[in-house]
Amino acid sequence: MANRQSLRDLQERLAQRLNAAKFEAATVSWLAVEARRQRYLLPLVQSGEIFPWTTVHAVPYTKPWYAGVASLRGGLHGVVDLAGLVSHAEGASAVTERITSESRLVSLHAALGVNAVLWIDRLLGLRNPAMFSSLADPPPHAPPFFARCLVDVQGLPWQELDLQALASEPEFLTIAA
Repeated sequence: MANRQSLRDLQERLAQRLNAAKFEAATVSWLAVEARRQRYLLPLVQSGEIFPWTTVHAVPYTKPWYAGVASLRGGLHGVVDLAGLVSHAEGASAVTERITSESRLVSLHAALGVNAVLWIDRLLGLRNPAMFSSLADPPPHAPPFFARCLVDVQGLPWQELDLQALASEPEFLTIAA
C-alpha cells in the first residue's frame, strides 16, 4: 500500500514539473545579446548553440562583415560579425580589437539550413515578453531581417532579429565581395 502511495506521489510531482516546464518554456522567448553596444533579441526557436570565442580563419575576397570560418564541434561554420552586418562597418579587420573574454558565437538553428554563427560581443541573458513595456518605431533603413523593436521597463530599446528571414536574405547568403 505504501508503494502505491509513493508511486502516486511521484506521478503527481512529475506532472507538476512537466506543467511548470511547459510554462517556463512558453515565457522565455529570446536570447538577449550585445554587439557594438547595440542590444538584440534572438528568438530561441531560431537560435542554436552558444560557443565561446575560438580561432577564426579569415577568408579572402569576402564582405567586410564576414569574419571568416571556425571549426565548431568538428564542422566548419561561417562567422558573421552581427554588428558589421547590421551597420555595414568594418568586420574582419577589427576582429582582434573587439575580442574579449565575453565574446561568443551563436549558431543559427540547424532547421534554417545555414552553417553560420553570429559573432556577438556578450550575452545578456534570457528575456520574455513581460520584460518589455512597449514597441518602438523601427530604425530608418532597417534591414529586412529586423523584426519588432521592443522597449524594456528601463526605457532601453531592443531590436528583435528574425533569423529565418536573415538565413534567406540574399545579402547574407552571398559573402563574396
